[in-house]
Amino acid sequence: MNTQQFSDYIVYVDESGDHSLGNINKEYPVFVLAFCIFKKSDYLQVIQQITDFKFKYFGHDKVVLHESDIRRKREDFNIFNRESQAEFMNDYWQIIDNAKFTVISCVIDKLKHKEKYEIPDNPYELSMRVCIGKFRDFLKDNGVDSSVLNHIIVEKRGKNEDDDLELEFRRICEDKRYNLKLRMASKQTNCAGLQIADLIARPIGLKIMRPEQANRGFEIVAKKLRTGMSGSYLDYGLKILP
Repeated sequence: MNTQQFSDYIVYVDESGDHSLGNINKEYPVFVLAFCIFKKSDYLQVIQQITDFKFKYFGHDKVVLHESDIRRKREDFNIFNRESQAEFMNDYWQIIDNAKFTVISCVIDKLKHKEKYEIPDNPYELSMRVCIGKFRDFLKDNGVDSSVLNHIIVEKRGKNEDDDLELEFRRICEDKRYNLKLRMASKQTNCAGLQIADLIARPIGLKIMRPEQANRGFEIVAKKLRTGMSGSYLDYGLKILP
C-alpha cells in the first residue's frame, strides 16, 4: 500500500518558442516556460469546464487544445472562420479568467542570452531552474510540508531532450528542500492542465516582445502571476532573462 503523502498542489508546464540557440527566429526570439500551479480541488473544476467547452464547439472531448494549431486553424480547428474563432477564444479566456491557479514564468531573450555568455545555458533547463526555485518559494508561502510529494507535469519533447531534462531536474532537486517529482506526458495526452499551460505561454512572450501591443491573453494571465508584497509580479511570478 502506498503511504506517500501527496501535496494539495499540482503543476503543469509548457513552453512557447524553441530552446535552440542556433538559428534563432527573429520574429519570435524568446523562449517562455510557464508553470501553472493548481490546488487539486480547483483543478477538478477546471477539467469539467474545459470538457464542457470542448463539447460545445466540437461535440466530443478528444480535441487537444494546442496554441499553434488554433492560431493557424489546423487539424480540428480548421472549422473556424475569423468570427467563430474569436468567439471560441473569448469563451476559452473566460474560463481561464474565472479559474483559480497561479502562474510562474521565465522568459529568455535568446539573442541577448547568446550574446551575454560565451557558453550560454540551455534556455529550457535554465528556465526550469528559475521556475522551480520560485515554485519552492510558493510552497513555502503556502505552508506546504516539505515531506509531501509535489508532481510537476511536463510534455515529452524527444528522448535526448527528455534525458537531459531528467538529469538537470535531479541536479536542481539535490538539496531536497521540497519533495518534487517530474512526470513526462506524451504530446497526445489529453490533459487540461498541459493545454492551459500551452495556451498561456505565448501571450507572455508577446507581452515581453511587444509591450504596447493589445494582448487580451496576457491581461488575463497577469492576474494569475505570483506577486510579492508590493503586488508586483516581476521577479516573483515573471522572471525575464538576461
